[in-house]
Amino acid sequence: MFEHIVLLKFKPDVSTAKKEEAVMQVYDFKGNIPGITEITAGINVTEEKEHMQGYTLGIRVSFENQQACQDYIQHPLHQEFLQTIGPNVEGIIVMDYPWKGQD
Repeated sequence: MFEHIVLLKFKPDVSTAKKEEAVMQVYDFKGNIPGITEITAGINVTEEKEHMQGYTLGIRVSFENQQACQDYIQHPLHQEFLQTIGPNVEGIIVMDYPWKGQD
C-alpha cells in the first residue's frame, strides 16, 4: 500500500462552492484512475485554527503500490484537476509514504 496526502491552500477569494467542487472532482478519481484503493477529501473544519496555516482542503489517496501513485500523477483526470484548481491555489503540501496496513 502507498499513501498520497495533499493539503491545499486556496487564495482568499476562492468560494466554498469552488472548494466543494474540487472535492467532488477528487472523488471522481476512484474507479476512473487505476490503482486507487481508497480516497477521501474534504474541507478543513478543525477548531485548531492556529495550526491551519491557511490550508483548507485535504486529500488522501491510497494506492496499491508506489508505481500506481506515480501513474496517477500523470493520469489525464489528475492533470485536468491540476489545471482546474491551479489558478485558485497559493500553497500545496504533498506527503507520500509506503505502509503495510493492518493485517
